[in-house]
Amino acid sequence: MLGLIQSFADHPVYDVMMVFFAMYPLFTSIMWAVTAIISAFRRERSSKLDFYELPDGALPRISVVIPAHSEGRIIANTLEKILQLDYPDYHVIVISDGSDDDTVEKAHAFLADERVTVIDKRVNEGKAMAINDALVFASGELVLVMDADAYPEPDALKWMVPHFVRNPRLAVVTGNPRVRNTDRLLGKIQAVEFSSIISLLKRAQVVWGRIMTVSGVMALYRKSALQDVGLFVHDCATEDIATSWEFQRKFYDIRYEPHAMARMQVPPGLRSLWNQRLRWARGLAQVLRRNVDIWKSWKNRRLFPVYVEAALSIAWAYCFVTLTSIWILSWILGAPLLGATPVPTWWGMPIGTAALFQLLVGVLMDRRYDPSVTKYYLWAALYPLIYWIQMSIITVIATPSGILRPKGPGTWRTPRTSE
Repeated sequence: MLGLIQSFADHPVYDVMMVFFAMYPLFTSIMWAVTAIISAFRRERSSKLDFYELPDGALPRISVVIPAHSEGRIIANTLEKILQLDYPDYHVIVISDGSDDDTVEKAHAFLADERVTVIDKRVNEGKAMAINDALVFASGELVLVMDADAYPEPDALKWMVPHFVRNPRLAVVTGNPRVRNTDRLLGKIQAVEFSSIISLLKRAQVVWGRIMTVSGVMALYRKSALQDVGLFVHDCATEDIATSWEFQRKFYDIRYEPHAMARMQVPPGLRSLWNQRLRWARGLAQVLRRNVDIWKSWKNRRLFPVYVEAALSIAWAYCFVTLTSIWILSWILGAPLLGATPVPTWWGMPIGTAALFQLLVGVLMDRRYDPSVTKYYLWAALYPLIYWIQMSIITVIATPSGILRPKGPGTWRTPRTSE
């Protein structure tokens, strides 16, 4: 065994993997941070609310769609918050997708408000199919899709709607999800993640002209654009990623609006986080497999860098797991290889520094909208330790099934904590 490990370590492939393993996170951290700063400088210097400058009659009716599966513990709180939206013309559609609890009964309590409609689907067909079914009842030309465990800030629509008035090719504006269950360690780390990874990457990708995905937590869609792409992709583990690519392959625009905030729950424990990220990783692999033909057309060139970055991130995860496994084994056998040390070395420190720099940039950008996120940067050092390890293992496990099965699954189950 030791001889095999040493033979591999002497092979040029090992050297290539070492360089890629070290340089990829260093390069991407700096790239994401710099391009996000460029995006923020271009688009976020003004805090003026364009909503008040819209001409009379320019305010479209909004349909708010809330797909829910067994969300009885939280649906009442979600509806109370959504009915506080500061917008003159909207209605709310709650669609229960095969719930086996009191979701429907809790939602029915709000039917006295004429803005609320409740649909009870008896078969669990998944989030995307639930949204598609609800769109039949959506009278608004714009559709706000909300996760059942999230609610928007009252002024969210006022920040999102002006984008559609100015840009007829705009398909969707994605909002800025903020973590509200930060009482546990994982919640604090995810609060930093949503600022420094998810929100920051959306800012950076806007500079490229295309983004990987809207936020499934809260996004405002043009209904006609949804109809043009065949509604939400329902046979993929991540309907938000898949549908985002359908929009952009038809040359629709997607925008990110950081002022439009939604308060959401995140997985509080490692098991629920594992299951969520396993679905995300599988869904990403499915989307890459389903869209591999973009390389046949130069018209899709703006999606090329998004595709390449996603593919390289998967390759890095495999590299991380492979090298770490070899290093652990070499330590067990008493012959540690070059780089096989748990203590950050001269090349490990720059990687960690670049990661912390990216996390800091994201936090500083989002503290303008959510000042509370600043204090969670104290936990940022744990992000690489917990997330890089977990997400690399998850990616290695989930990617093959996503590539081999680019369609499915459809049903869902997302356990929540009560308010």
